[in-house]
Amino acid sequence: MTEKRGRQQVYTLLVEIGRKKGDGLPDGATGAALMVYASGVDEAEAVRETVAVLKQADCAPLDVTGHGTLAEREAEGHEIGPEERALMQRALEENAVIVAQMTPFFD
Repeated sequence: MTEKRGRQQVYTLLVEIGRKKGDGLPDGATGAALMVYASGVDEAEAVRETVAVLKQADCAPLDVTGHGTLAEREAEGHEIGPEERALMQRALEENAVIVAQMTPFFD
């Protein structure tokens, strides 16, 4: 899998969201954590695009933590399976923000 398309790279982001009317979270949830793959020329652009997309989807992003590019994660020893790689490749090809996993929070 090539990580770059032009200067675009895919970043793995962990986004914490709060509650907002129409957010689609389960009843009783106080928020959620989203694992996101987002393309950008740098991590700051990937974060900005992710926040913009989530706001358009009636979500309330509170905090974003970057976990780096595929190469950075591999260098840190992260195990990255074929499904995760496929989602990263799709984010790169489509210049997209892909929510790969959502974990709701309950008090």
